[in-house]
Amino acid sequence: MKKDEYNEKIMVLGDGDFHTAIERGTVIVDFWAPWCGPCRNQTLIIHEMADGGLPEGVSIGKVNVDENAGLAQKYRIRTIPTLIVFKDGEVAARMCGVHTADRIMAEVARL
Repeated sequence: MKKDEYNEKIMVLGDGDFHTAIERGTVIVDFWAPWCGPCRNQTLIIHEMADGGLPEGVSIGKVNVDENAGLAQKYRIRTIPTLIVFKDGEVAARMCGVHTADRIMAEVARL
């Protein structure tokens, strides 16, 4: 599994490793594209979350929708950025647009 080039705590996910990465625990997945301005803002927030420490059992991954169109289609990504929180392989929460770290962690906490 690849790590983000700027933050080794963030997994870079694709068709080959996505399902293995989300099958256990809680995983926040950021669906994004490099040309998307709001995605860049969300990426900064995701990096801050990873650096600030996540609760035990919570990890972060990101999926480039341009490179992984099949995953984007499967999870019905229509707007980016879209964050999906997976709990033991199942979609537990979905958030479209840019969200603060507090808002994202509030979604995780309610699971």
